[in-house]
Amino acid sequence: MNPASRTAPGGRLAAALESPIVGLSPWIVFSVLVGPGRFGLAVGLALALAVVLFCAGRMVYRGTSLKILEVAGVVSFAVLATVGVAASPGTYRWLDTYAGEISNLTLVVIAFGSMAVRVPFTMQYGRERVGPEYWKSPEFLHINYVITGVWGTAFLVAALAGGFGDLVLHNPDNLWTTWIIQIAAMVTAMSFTEWYPQVVRARTRGAGPPAPVRNLLTPLAGLIIPVGVVSLIFDAAASWFSVGLILIGVIMARAINKDVEMTPSSGEHPRRKRSNWRLR
Repeated sequence: MNPASRTAPGGRLAAALESPIVGLSPWIVFSVLVGPGRFGLAVGLALALAVVLFCAGRMVYRGTSLKILEVAGVVSFAVLATVGVAASPGTYRWLDTYAGEISNLTLVVIAFGSMAVRVPFTMQYGRERVGPEYWKSPEFLHINYVITGVWGTAFLVAALAGGFGDLVLHNPDNLWTTWIIQIAAMVTAMSFTEWYPQVVRARTRGAGPPAPVRNLLTPLAGLIIPVGVVSLIFDAAASWFSVGLILIGVIMARAINKDVEMTPSSGEHPRRKRSNWRLR
């Protein structure tokens, strides 16, 4: 029996709280928004979202242990908000510039630190979707170690990109280092989180056909085209490079659509997509 169903059977809120992507949303919001002149807005929204998720988790899963991301989110953004309120103008400008890298590196430490103590943070979300008898299964553990590692890597890429823009380019608002690379890292991790459990189940349990690679690439193909358009509009790269991105995105989208048309339908009901983490 799914433990979540004992406290909130069929609830949409419970379904949302079972996703590590939702748990990471305050950090993602902060990472994307923060920048010169935006620290207050970014930390305010991230703290508000972290508090909402923490309270929602206590309402839905009463009596269960606190999740690493719930506690870390509230504490980290409360500290940043407090420092921001009390900061001198110089310190506030420093936060405007480097707070994004601080939050991203904090997530890197949480991700790889949770793996080091044998409790990858995504495992706490996976346990809400499967019965206790599966919590120590090799398949469940493998999925969570890999996905947690991917998220840690995504935030490391975001931190390095932001640091390069701040320290090397001396441009905290650089389109590529502040927005495009960081958003691409997050989208990749999100897509992988949904795709990889299907791959493992197909390989180890023969649970249906292998998850097609297009499921992983579709969000990236959808991102490449607007990236090329924005790069062209804001002259963020050579025109040939921006146009090339648009063409690559179009070609990928057409290839994926053609692959979908040629692949027989598995007959799986759309509502079952939420069960990617289930082992049963």
